[in-house]
Amino acid sequence: MKIVLDMMGSDHGSQATKEGARLFHKRHPEIDLVLVGKKDELSDMDGFEVVEAEDVVEMDMGAIEVLRKKESSLVKAVTYCAKNGCDAVVSAGSTGAFLSASAIVLKKINGILRPALVTNFPNLKTGGQVTILDIGASIRNTPEELCQFALMGTLYAEAVNGCRSPKVRLLSNGVEEGKGSDEGKAAYKLLKEDHLINFQGNVEASKVLTGDSDVVVTSGYDGNVLLKSTEGAAKGMSGLIKKAFMRNIFSKLGYLLSKKGFDGLKKTLDPRSTGGALLCGVRAVAVKAHGNSDGLGFSNAIEVAYRLANKGIVESLEKAMEGK
Repeated sequence: MKIVLDMMGSDHGSQATKEGARLFHKRHPEIDLVLVGKKDELSDMDGFEVVEAEDVVEMDMGAIEVLRKKESSLVKAVTYCAKNGCDAVVSAGSTGAFLSASAIVLKKINGILRPALVTNFPNLKTGGQVTILDIGASIRNTPEELCQFALMGTLYAEAVNGCRSPKVRLLSNGVEEGKGSDEGKAAYKLLKEDHLINFQGNVEASKVLTGDSDVVVTSGYDGNVLLKSTEGAAKGMSGLIKKAFMRNIFSKLGYLLSKKGFDGLKKTLDPRSTGGALLCGVRAVAVKAHGNSDGLGFSNAIEVAYRLANKGIVESLEKAMEGK
């Protein structure tokens, strides 16, 4: 297996991505990693294949501008993956740039209407994971696209979370069949008839992290709002809890007695544990790591790419689309 890494995309620079590559390599020394970036910054990465890239994609660039930056580490990483038949590519760079480059250079799987960004959220009720898509690859989606997202999410939950016959629900403003947007209501009817999907109806946002859903399907706009609001709420609650325990000596003692439990909660809500989001629907595993990834976060993003490639999720989706 060969995984290509964009080493220049992280907000923390190549130090974070180099640490991530080393951490992953310690766990999986048998996997070939290709590091794409400035050679002088990667000169201390002995034992790794390095591909020279002179430039970095800026965050506000449009799709056409991105593709013209052929010497950027992001575009070179995606292009190298496509031309050399590599199993996966990982980047912590601009989300829009990575999505554009991956969709155009790697190309969509036959039959896929629109790729989707998919990732795991913690299920606070079961202690497991809930797979959510789309979380921002597009703005509006048709009923047919939402149905394909359900299939992609099912395959992802099976491959990454080990779910058998994952329970799939549509994000809506009510659990009743008649609730939701026009696109959501039309998708509901289509999903009820799809024998490949274990469809369980609608789910409200308040139950996404505390229900029994394995997969939650939504449009890219709504999914991105859910992602950002959940991350913001988690950070806000963490700050409030810390402030409450710092009030006096007794509350500080209470924190010390409860520290183990709070450390577990912090780990559960830590975005670094998820690693990154898969752009599902293209002909290679393309994982977008968090832009602020440190070494641990970037290594976990590579881990996601490794597990998905190892489980053959691209091949599984291709096979599923052949039967459609």
